[in-house]
Amino acid sequence: MKRAAKILGVLAIMLVAVACAGITATIGWRPFLGPKARPLTNRTFEATPERLKRGEYIANYAAPCMACHTPHDWSKRDAPMIPGMLGAGGPFPLTNVPGKLYPPNLTPDKETGAGTWTDDQLARAIREGIGHDGRALFPAMPYDNFRHMSDEDLASVIVYLRSLKPVHNVVPKSEIIFPVKYLIRNEPQPVTGPVSAPPATADAVTRGKYVIERAGCRDCHTPRDSHGQRIPGLDYAGGELMEGNFATVSSMNLTTDPTGIPYYTKEMFIQTIRTGKVGGVRELSPIMPWHVFRGMTDEDLGLIFDYLRSVKPVKHSVDNSETPTYCRLCREMHGLGEKN
Repeated sequence: MKRAAKILGVLAIMLVAVACAGITATIGWRPFLGPKARPLTNRTFEATPERLKRGEYIANYAAPCMACHTPHDWSKRDAPMIPGMLGAGGPFPLTNVPGKLYPPNLTPDKETGAGTWTDDQLARAIREGIGHDGRALFPAMPYDNFRHMSDEDLASVIVYLRSLKPVHNVVPKSEIIFPVKYLIRNEPQPVTGPVSAPPATADAVTRGKYVIERAGCRDCHTPRDSHGQRIPGLDYAGGELMEGNFATVSSMNLTTDPTGIPYYTKEMFIQTIRTGKVGGVRELSPIMPWHVFRGMTDEDLGLIFDYLRSVKPVKHSVDNSETPTYCRLCREMHGLGEKN
């Protein structure tokens, strides 16, 4: 009996060791331990006219802050925001997500919004993916992009959020399904050092990378695998399936490959974003936030175009006017998928 118990004990230890090694090599321990999070500080951001103006521009036009945290009228072509609800939160526009997402109320309302959140709670949520209550935020909140946002731009956005009209709007808490609600604990990463924007003397591609990351273009225009990870080699090559109450569409290839947009000029690119029409004829889906980005400056839109011109060309045919077929590259169903 003692020998059998000893053998069973050794086997149990071996199984635990194998399980621990498997966890370490695959999902890691964060799903069990909780997300990485730096301690909160008592820092505050001084409100200045310059920061308020800059924050208004970024939050409304150069990043999808207000676009995601404000309810829209999706029945109209340019998906206008509901009057009086700026920043008040509401349902997420995409339905093919693992659960139910509700971007929270960011207005200063103290009962239903961010009126009691500190500046550093907002800063940590925006760039590091940790909610005001300490939970890991679902990566639809693009903190992976915003972690590259400069300290000054971050301060400007928070100053602007503080200036919003308080809106009393109860927003349900997001419900992420198991096991995703634990797996996303791997995503947040603390930002502990200073972050600066590229200087005005930097080349256009470097500055364009900063602008396009803040805008989050890669999130929609790079397909992801079944685990939510971007598929290597398909940066900005389109094919990401987006389903919502507006329609079901796949993002387009933005690279310079013949299957992408090599024929675009900078002027055509800017005009497309301004009008939501390609060549003044073909209309873009409202889930492509041209109605948000049309407020960007010509300089910023031009820098995005310059950066896209530097991206590796990828052969990946996507056409929403064609019947969806399986694509072996992005592993999604979209028009011209069989051509890949």
